[in-house]
Amino acid sequence: MEDIAHYSYFVVSFPERSVSFQIIPRYPHSQPSFCLNKTPTFLRCPAPGRSKMQLSPAPFARCLKQNPIRVCRCSYSTASPPAHSPRWLSETKQRIGKCVMFGMDKEQLGRAGVVLRALGEEWRELVAGREGFLTDRKRAGLLRQRVVWGEMDCMGREADIREQSHVNNVTYNRYAESARINWAYNYALHHDPAHKELWSQLWTPRGDGLILRSIRTDYKFPMTWPDRISVFHKLRALPRPGDHSFILDVVILSELQQRPAARCEEDIVVYDYRVGKKAEIMGFMMDEFEKTWKEQEEMKAKAERRIGELEAVVRGLEKETWDKEGAVEDMGAAAGR
Repeated sequence: MEDIAHYSYFVVSFPERSVSFQIIPRYPHSQPSFCLNKTPTFLRCPAPGRSKMQLSPAPFARCLKQNPIRVCRCSYSTASPPAHSPRWLSETKQRIGKCVMFGMDKEQLGRAGVVLRALGEEWRELVAGREGFLTDRKRAGLLRQRVVWGEMDCMGREADIREQSHVNNVTYNRYAESARINWAYNYALHHDPAHKELWSQLWTPRGDGLILRSIRTDYKFPMTWPDRISVFHKLRALPRPGDHSFILDVVILSELQQRPAARCEEDIVVYDYRVGKKAEIMGFMMDEFEKTWKEQEEMKAKAERRIGELEAVVRGLEKETWDKEGAVEDMGAAAGR
């Protein structure tokens, strides 16, 4: 079976016509995921004079007649979503789709293609990096790991298994555990080879090791096979000298959906197996954690800057297509019938 995550497409479909952008990955080993929008969201401008809706107060009990409910007003805005929106990635794709449906010339399509290419190649940095997760290969716990059939709960008739099954909840904790070992091993392999042996002992019952005191998992949506996952860890806060523990935040990304499938919080304790009690975080670990913390903060700023750049291009396309006076949706061949 051909790998479904081999290419990334953005398809906008409407009567009599479809427009497809195929994003070619920059590096063969870092191929973007498959993404399909069959029914794009239409964002309609409010009718003149109807940009605000007023809900009339109505007492719902006799005791409230003397204290009627206050009027609730809500307004509809055509402004672009803020860069800090958690759904920025999917919303940006929908916004570009709307621009296409209102008609774009060759130059505008070129700019849209640049944005879509960036979303396909840089989505991990934009989704996870903006939170401080370091997503490069020398930091990732798991990168594009395959989800296999046996990791799902199988329920119902055979024909409905695909629709009724999802990855078992316990499996997410195993993803996080495996990624945490790789996260620590990355220090030994790439960032602090001078202390490679000490880093490599952290997951063994010899000397000082790391023990998982507790883990909390929040499930975002039921992930299914076939898919791939990428798992990243970050320090929630920079530990202080003399601390015995630290907190790691974990994000488990679905490569198919290009969004978090689950998030974990891991409470890690340094434990001295030789004396059988907790120990302080070692000096070589503190030195690397300080560097990691600095990189996390830099990643946040870098991701937000990149999002701002892409946001500016998309907003420009909106102003040139549908968000202008006299804009009419381009219905293509269907308009002449």
